[in-house]
Amino acid sequence: MIAASKLKRAQEAVNATKPYVNKVTSMTTDIMQSSQKTFSHPYLEQRENTGKTLLLAISPDKGLSGSLVTNLIREFIKYQQQTPDTSYIVVGKKLEGQLIHFNKEILASFAFGLRLPTFDMVYPIVQLINDYYLSNKVDSVKILSTEFTNVFTQKPRIIDLLPIPLGTSSSNDSEPSEEKSRSSQFYIYEPNPADLLNSLLKHYLEMSVYQQLIESFVSEQAAKMIAMQNATTNANDIIDDLQLEYNKTRQAKITSEILDITGGATVSKNA
Repeated sequence: MIAASKLKRAQEAVNATKPYVNKVTSMTTDIMQSSQKTFSHPYLEQRENTGKTLLLAISPDKGLSGSLVTNLIREFIKYQQQTPDTSYIVVGKKLEGQLIHFNKEILASFAFGLRLPTFDMVYPIVQLINDYYLSNKVDSVKILSTEFTNVFTQKPRIIDLLPIPLGTSSSNDSEPSEEKSRSSQFYIYEPNPADLLNSLLKHYLEMSVYQQLIESFVSEQAAKMIAMQNATTNANDIIDDLQLEYNKTRQAKITSEILDITGGATVSKNA
């Protein structure tokens, strides 16, 4: 019941935030496509200076969430085998233990918490990302989190955060890319696109991280609700089986006592 209550509030937050994130993503893409020849930004630069990657790993603090944590750990193990030269920012205790076990470099660790993430959580995470990415300590930034598909399906995934690809677009945007690029030619930006992008890209980064935090939280609550529902169903099945076994044993004992009484009465009568 607790997980179901939290799930409802988390779903409302996701549904309220996702259109805004999609619109920011779409607007950023349109402006970048219209000014990509004249505008440059570290967030857009493809580079291979250090060969290092920064991974933001998001996981729950607690268990009792079915296979969600196991799937996250499996995805992490697969990733660290393929990309060993990676530094980590951890949100949540479940993956932190695995990072320590594999002796990985943890730059910072944050508690995920038991409540819906607030936007305040984003600022220290983004500050660390900027410190390492803008100072060329890492070439790219990725996020390991859980994608919320529906109440019954939550999948671990690794997405690219930085550098931002110029082809980034909203996942819910049904407008064809050719029509978007054609229509973006008729926009007039005030102030100029470069000034807009300087602030818009920072906001895009913050909203992308926040969206992953919210999706991870709603995935955790959905997994917990299903896990507890399955546990309740299994417990009820066990109770029913034990009750049936108890009734059988009780009936057998009563029958045995009746046979003993009947046999004793028959012997007494014959005597």
